[in-house]
Amino acid sequence: MSLSDYFKNVEGIGILATADRQGNVDVALYARPHVISEDEVAFIMSDRLSHDNVAANPHAAYLFLEQDAQRSGGYNGLRLYLTRMEEETDPQKIEAIRRESRKGRDYGDQKKFLVHFTVEGTRRLVGD
Repeated sequence: MSLSDYFKNVEGIGILATADRQGNVDVALYARPHVISEDEVAFIMSDRLSHDNVAANPHAAYLFLEQDAQRSGGYNGLRLYLTRMEEETDPQKIEAIRRESRKGRDYGDQKKFLVHFTVEGTRRLVGD
């Protein structure tokens, strides 16, 4: 299944792991990525620690745990290994890529970034 199909059709919870220049690790809950192509994804990020980390250290990992995975007798999901490529700050472009359920919300003065990552590798959540 392609990344685009996977993230369109599978519900779950995502966790983005980043590290600063010194290697201090942080993890944060993140929505499903916006799949640009099979080797590129993007996240809308706020001006917080995860964004600061990928600005200092471009490597990140994203873990996606499928909903109801534990009930099915195991854990299903996907791991993405990522490298930051670029970011955009155009509010109109960010609003255009938002999922329908989040469009039009008032985020106040919070600065947002559309951060693009190359997908360096993928692995199932368990196994491989």
